[in-house]
Amino acid sequence: MAGFLDRAKEQAQRSMAQGKEKLEEVQAQRAGGDLLKKLGAAYYAERRGAGTPEATHQALSALEAHIAVHGDSFLRGA
Repeated sequence: MAGFLDRAKEQAQRSMAQGKEKLEEVQAQRAGGDLLKKLGAAYYAERRGAGTPEATHQALSALEAHIAVHGDSFLRGA
């Protein structure tokens, strides 16, 4: 009985770790999408004369930093 409980506990821990990993992946994808939208908005505002090149550059830098940490997989869904 103890062996069964140990295996069940290990399986539950693996499942929780996988769930946490998936949640973090989804959150990183959502954050990447938000940064991409901010870059688009900054670029659009700059082109319309309401934004600045600095704001566009800051948005691009934030997006590039996110990609360096989390990868660019969120771009494939855009």
